[in-house]
Amino acid sequence: MSGDLAARQAELVAALVAGEPDPSGFDPTALAAARAALLRKRAGDVARHWPLLAAGLGADWFRTFARWAAGRPTAGSLRDGWDLARELRDQGTLPPLGAEELAVREATDRYDGHRPPRHRRLPAWGRANGAVAVQFAGHTHLLRPAPR
Repeated sequence: MSGDLAARQAELVAALVAGEPDPSGFDPTALAAARAALLRKRAGDVARHWPLLAAGLGADWFRTFARWAAGRPTAGSLRDGWDLARELRDQGTLPPLGAEELAVREATDRYDGHRPPRHRRLPAWGRANGAVAVQFAGHTHLLRPAPR
């Protein structure tokens, strides 16, 4: 019996957060409401870790995040934001504030997209859409082009 319960729970969680089909025996309307609430919570958690990215997207933040997160299980708020920022950069749609935030993260931490980020100890730099950050001796400096 407990194996069946655990399997049903896993099926429910996968449907709510990983884009799997709705399990039988559950009200689809209730599942949709729970899915939306969890997605809003997840977007809020990511925005707390990536405030400049969220601010740069402004009113499009939730829609952009929801489209990106659809069918993806979370890797944690920090990593979700990092993966989203990289994807937006690769698509050419990363806003300038998000580019600055990504450049600073890339300079201060090492993240390969699979394992948790690790702090860099040696001098390093990060770059995204014209924003460049340099980390040296524990200090990070964001370099911006001169205004025209």
